[in-house]
Amino acid sequence: MQFLPHHLHEMMEKYLVLAHEKSDPIFKFIDKKIKPYLSHGFEYLLFQISPYWHHLFYYILVSLLGYICLKGTKQNSSASSNSHHELNLFFTSVSATTISSMSTIEMENFSTTQLIVLVILMFSGGEVFLSLLGLQIRKLKHKKRARNHVLNPNPSSQTEGIKYKSLRALNHVVLVYLLVSHILGYIFVSLYISIISPSANNVLEMKKLESHLFSLFVTVSTFSNCGFIPTNENMMPFNKNSGLLLILIPQILFGNKLYPSFLRLVIYVLDKFTKKEEYNYMLNHHSDLGYGLLISSFKAFLLSVTAIGLIGIQFLVFCFLEWNSIVFQGQNWYRKLVGSLFQTVNSRHSGESIVDISLLSPATLALFVVMMYLPSSTIFVPLSYDKESTIVSENSQNKRSGKKEESSFIQNLKFSPLSYLAIFVILVCITESTSLKEDPLNFTVFNIIVEVVSAYGNVGFSMGYSCERRLVNSSYCKDTCYGFVGRWTWKGKFLLILVMLFGRLKRFHFHSGKAWKLSL
Repeated sequence: MQFLPHHLHEMMEKYLVLAHEKSDPIFKFIDKKIKPYLSHGFEYLLFQISPYWHHLFYYILVSLLGYICLKGTKQNSSASSNSHHELNLFFTSVSATTISSMSTIEMENFSTTQLIVLVILMFSGGEVFLSLLGLQIRKLKHKKRARNHVLNPNPSSQTEGIKYKSLRALNHVVLVYLLVSHILGYIFVSLYISIISPSANNVLEMKKLESHLFSLFVTVSTFSNCGFIPTNENMMPFNKNSGLLLILIPQILFGNKLYPSFLRLVIYVLDKFTKKEEYNYMLNHHSDLGYGLLISSFKAFLLSVTAIGLIGIQFLVFCFLEWNSIVFQGQNWYRKLVGSLFQTVNSRHSGESIVDISLLSPATLALFVVMMYLPSSTIFVPLSYDKESTIVSENSQNKRSGKKEESSFIQNLKFSPLSYLAIFVILVCITESTSLKEDPLNFTVFNIIVEVVSAYGNVGFSMGYSCERRLVNSSYCKDTCYGFVGRWTWKGKFLLILVMLFGRLKRFHFHSGKAWKLSL
C-alpha cells in the first residue's frame, strides 16, 4: 500500500487494526451474524448434499469454463468444416471433461492454446483426479470430527483420529500416484518419439505438432482414459509404432480399470516397508474411509481377473476375426499382435484407435458395443454366496432404512441404464429421421447405437461418415476425420451431450430399475 497517499495509507492501516481487534461494528456484524450462516451453508453444500449433485455441477461448470476458453482462443482453421460451430465447441468441452472423446471438430483445427485447454479438461475429468477431490472432502469432514473429539473426548476419539490420519495419508498416496504416473508416462513417450522412433517424430513434423506437447497430450488423455489424440486420425498414423502402443497400454490400465487394484498394491507395499498404522488401517478398514476406489484384497483380485479376462476374450476374438482383414494389411505378425492388444484394451473406456472402426467385422463391432456398455467396476464373482458383499449390502440397507419410505416412489419411477439407452437411441432416430431416409447407408440404426453406447461408456469409438456411401452424390460433401455425431443435427448433438453426462454419472444409476420385474 506504499503507493497510496500518506493520509490514506494511515487511514487504511487504522481500519485494518480496528478490524483485526474486532472493534469495527461492521466487522462484528459480519463475524457474529453472517459468518455462521456462511459456514453452515458451506458445510451443508459440502457434506449433506448427495455426491450425485456435486459431480453433475462439477461437470457442467468445468465444461462451461472449457467452452469459454476454447471460444476465446483462435483455431488453426478460421472456418469450421461443419455447422453449429458454437455448439461444437461446447460439445468438445463436454466430451473432454467427461473423458468421452466424441468429436465434432477435427483435432488438427485446434490451436496450441486450445490443445492445452483440452489437456486441462481431460486431466480435471479423469477418474483418479476426481476421486482425489472427493477424498479432500472426506478429509475435511473427518478433520472437523477429529477436532470436536479432541475438545470433547469420548471412547471414539481415538478412532476418529486414526481415520483422519489415514485419510490424510491416503490423500498423499493418491496424489503421488497421479503425479508419478503422468511424469513417467510423459518421459517414456517423449524418449520414444525423440530417440527410439524417427518415424513417429516424422509424423509429428508432417502434422506440425510439437513433440513435447504431443507427449503431454497423449499421456494425460491415455491416463484419464479420454481417447483424444491431437491428430485427425487418432492413433492410426502410429499403428506401426508398436513400442509406443506398449507404453500406452499400462497407462490406460493404471488410470481406470485396474486403478483400485494397483492402489491397494501400493498401500500394501508401503505398509510392509514403513510399518505405519495409517497404511495398516487402510488395508483392514478400507470401507470406513468412504473412498470407493479403495477396496478389499478379494475384490481387487476379482477386479483384476475380470478386467484381464475380458481383455483376453476380446483379444482372441479380434485376432481370429481381423487377422487377415484390411485394417492390418501389410503388417507383420508382431505388429498385428500388439495392435490387436492395444485396440481391445481401448474398447472398454479409452477409445484410442489404430484402425478404422467402420472397417471391422460386424461380430467385432457387436462385441465392442457390449464391452463399451460395461462399467470399469465390473466384477465377475464365481461364487454362489459372497459373504463380504452380503455384509456390505446389509449395512447399507440399515443406513438407508430411514430414507427408504421417502425415496421409494422416486426409486420406482427410475429405469435401468439399458432402458435409458434405448430411449436415447429412439430420440436420436427421431431427430435424425430425415437423414435416416435420405442417407440410409451412413445413417443406420446400428451406427446410431454404436455412437450412443460409446458416448454412454465414455469411450469415443465412432463409425464415422463417408461421402462415398451417400446414395445421392453431393459436390459439397467432404470427408472429415471427426465422429459420426459431427453430421447430426443440433438436436442430436445436444442429446449426445446428455448421454455423455449420464454415462459419466452411471455409478449413481447402477441400482435403478429394480421395480421393473420381467417375470411373474
